[in-house]
Amino acid sequence: MKPYYEDGSVTIYHGDALEVLPELGDNTADLILTDPPYFKVKADDWDRQWKQADHFLEWLDGALEQMARIMVPNGSLYLFASPQMAARVEVTIGQRFAVLNRIRWTKDQGWHKKAKQTALRSYLSPWEEIIFAEHFSADNMAKGEAGYAAKCDELRGFVFEPLRAYLDGERQRAGFTKAECNALFSGPNITQYFWQERNFHLPTRGAYETLREGLNRNGGEYLRREYEYLRREYEDLRRPFSVTAEDQFTDVWTFPTVKPYPGKHPCEKPLSMLDHMVTASSRPDAVVLDPFMGSGSTLVSAKALGRKAIGIEKDERYCRQAVQRLEQETLSLAA
Repeated sequence: MKPYYEDGSVTIYHGDALEVLPELGDNTADLILTDPPYFKVKADDWDRQWKQADHFLEWLDGALEQMARIMVPNGSLYLFASPQMAARVEVTIGQRFAVLNRIRWTKDQGWHKKAKQTALRSYLSPWEEIIFAEHFSADNMAKGEAGYAAKCDELRGFVFEPLRAYLDGERQRAGFTKAECNALFSGPNITQYFWQERNFHLPTRGAYETLREGLNRNGGEYLRREYEYLRREYEDLRRPFSVTAEDQFTDVWTFPTVKPYPGKHPCEKPLSMLDHMVTASSRPDAVVLDPFMGSGSTLVSAKALGRKAIGIEKDERYCRQAVQRLEQETLSLAA
């Protein structure tokens, strides 16, 4: 499919997400951050195209199926949902991903400010839920190994296979059995997770040095890589997640809403919140995908933070607006 817009770091596709997503390759996106329709929350046609909630969830699952294919094994997913549908959306996501958090974004502004409390028959919900998820067992295994299909994905391999293969290869090269390696330690089965594909764990620095000393006791040269090198590689292979004490690190967020302005998308999210998610869950040069990009806020955030981005939007008005915002961001970065 020909892109609507490309600038070297950002690609925009104008079209229906369920038609465009199948065109994207496997393992394309490191982070998927998106705000799909809510189901009968907004008055717009795009939010009222389903007669029943089950039909909406079936449609959403079709998008999630593609997202699971497109997201790298150690990637992250953030997906917004309304208070009315949050529980059912989370369950739908949980069929294809491992849900990590149900983040509640409490809003400082909204229609709840205008409500007459004495007329209420239930409590108001001035928040949106953000479901934060990863692939099943993403820290230990590839997508094909996870979930209901417990079959190894031979094409992608395990997330930590390069490290596991190095450790086990050095053990075999030195002529040691697993039992002989374990005998180097005082505790039972200390080394069992150093060789296993399904439950690999990186040895501690002390355990690594003990293994190295044991394998080299007959004058060999094994495990020559320094531990710090392995540790950095291990962290690079893990799903990125980086927050500090200065960040909003609980699952209740208080980012301000976007103030009204001419042409504002009805679901536009604040850049400060998007920046937080992009920074926490991706590394520089990572690819951020937003299949329901609206006016392009996720793409603007990703570009400003040194990431690449892919956006999909059905309404050409918002595609044009996203392009304008990205070009303004380009000028800002160049200034």
